[in-house]
Amino acid sequence: MKRPLGAQISHMLKDRGVDTIFGIPGVHNVEMYRGIEEAGITHVLARHEQGAGFMADGYARATGKPGVAYVITGPGLCNIMTPMGQAYSDSVPMLVMSSCLDEVAAKKGQLHQMKDQRAAAETVCDWSEEAKTAQAAYQLVDRAFGEFVTARPRPKHIQVPIAVLGAEAEYCAPKTVTPALPTAGAAQIEAVAKGLAAAKRPLFVFGGGALQAAAEARAVLAKTKAASFTSFAGRGVTAMDDPLCFGAGLIQPESARILETADYVVAVGTELAEVDLWRDELGHKGTFVRVDIDPPMLADLMAVPDMTILSDAKAFLAGLADVVQSGETEWSAAEVAETRKRWKAEISADRPGIVEIADVVLDALPEGTQIFSDMTQFAYVSKETTYMDAPGRWHHPYGFGTLGYALPAAIGGKIGVGDAPVIAMAGDYGFQYTVQELGVAVELGLSLPIILWDNGKLKEIEDCMVNSQIAPNAVQALNPDFCKLAEAWGALSAAPDSLEALRAAIAAAFKADGPTLIYVTPDIL
Repeated sequence: MKRPLGAQISHMLKDRGVDTIFGIPGVHNVEMYRGIEEAGITHVLARHEQGAGFMADGYARATGKPGVAYVITGPGLCNIMTPMGQAYSDSVPMLVMSSCLDEVAAKKGQLHQMKDQRAAAETVCDWSEEAKTAQAAYQLVDRAFGEFVTARPRPKHIQVPIAVLGAEAEYCAPKTVTPALPTAGAAQIEAVAKGLAAAKRPLFVFGGGALQAAAEARAVLAKTKAASFTSFAGRGVTAMDDPLCFGAGLIQPESARILETADYVVAVGTELAEVDLWRDELGHKGTFVRVDIDPPMLADLMAVPDMTILSDAKAFLAGLADVVQSGETEWSAAEVAETRKRWKAEISADRPGIVEIADVVLDALPEGTQIFSDMTQFAYVSKETTYMDAPGRWHHPYGFGTLGYALPAAIGGKIGVGDAPVIAMAGDYGFQYTVQELGVAVELGLSLPIILWDNGKLKEIEDCMVNSQIAPNAVQALNPDFCKLAEAWGALSAAPDSLEALRAAIAAAFKADGPTLIYVTPDIL
C-alpha cells in the first residue's frame, strides 16, 4: 500500500537484511524515522554524526554486513564525512542516507544549506547520488547493496529531498542479489602455478582483500613452502604459527631486502599503499604477479606487475591450491624466526615499555575477541608485534588514519556481534574526539573493555618533530581525570598499577554489565 517514502525505505532496508541503523534524527530527516520501529529495525542514537558513522563502520567490519547510518542535511552529512572517508580507505560496506533540501539554486539562506551537498559527500565515498523520485531511491538502494557483494565494498551515499521523503509512494518488493565477483581464468592460475613450481624463493603478500580466503591461502602456502608477508589489514590470513611468515613486517626497512631475494612474488588483495610500506618501492626484483578485485590496483605504477589477474582472492587461491605442485624452497624457518624476533626487539627499543604492556593485554583477551584500535602508539606497536589466529578481528583506521575511531567503532561492532567479546584501544588524545559515545555504551549496557593509553602527550607527533629537528610544539594538552570522566557517564573504571592488575581488570571488564575504562600509563611497569 502507499506510505510516505521514508517509511517505505525502512521496510525496504529490513527486507534486504538490515537490522540496525545508526544515526541522529533532525527536523529535515524525521520522515526517514517514520517506519523504523514498524519495520523491526533497531535504531542506535549516537551523540554525534561522526560517532554514528564509526559505529556503522565497526558494525560492518565485525559482522560482514553493510552498516547503515541516517543523518540530516548540511552539518549532519559533513559530520559523517570523516567516517565515510575512513570506510572508503579500508573497503568497508556502509550506506549513508540523508535528507537534502528541495531547492538550493533559486532559494538561499535555508537551514542547513550547502552549495552542493551531494558533491561534497562524493569526495569521500564510492558514489553519492540524489534520488528525486521514490523509484530512484529504491533503485539506488538496490544498486548499493548489489555492489557491496559484487565489487570492492566501499561506502555509498544516497540523499533524498525532504518533500520526496514525505510523499506517498508504492512499496518496493525485496530483491535478492547473487554475488558475481570476477574470477581468475584457468590459464592464469596454471601460469602462476608453473611460476611457483620453478621458483626457489617464492613469496606471497596478502592484504585485507584476502580476509575471506584464509583457508585457501594457508593451503597454498603449505604446498608451495613459500614465505609470506601480510599487510596490517591482512593479518590472520596466514596461520599464526606458520614458520615461513614474516608477519605484518612490510614497514620494516629490511623487508625490502627480503623481497629483493624472492624470485617470484604474488600480491593478493593488497594496495601496497604508503601506509603498508612507508617507502616508495616494494623492493622486489623477481617476477611480480598482482591479484586484485579492484582494476585500478592492477595498474599501480609503484609496483608494476609482470602479470595481472582481476579476481576475487578466494576464487584465485582456491583454484591455485588445487593445481599447484608440492615442493621445497630455499626459505629457512630459522631465518624467518630470527628476523621476527629481531624486529620485535627493535620495535621495543624504539618505543620502550609498550611491547611488554601490549603483550599482557593481548594475552588476556578471550578467544575470538574483536579488537578496535585508534591512532595511538599503543596500537601501532601492538599491530606490528602481534600475530592473529584468524583474519578480520583487528580493526584499525588504516588508510585515512582518523583519530577517534576506536570507541564508537567498537560500540558498533559489539552491537553487531552480541555476546562475542569486543575491546577498544585508544590513546588519551584520540579518545577525546568521540568520548561522548561512551554514553551510548552505558545506555545499551555493552560489556566493553576500553584500554586508554595515556602517555600525557601526542607522543608520535613529538617524536616526529624531534626526528625532524623541530622543537616540540603543541603536543601536550590538559587531560581530564579519565576514570572520573567515565564514571560520570555511568561506566566502570580501573587504573591498574601492575601488569597482573591489568590482566585482572581486563578479565573483570569482559564480565561487567556495561563498559569499563581501563586507564593505563607507562608507569604501570
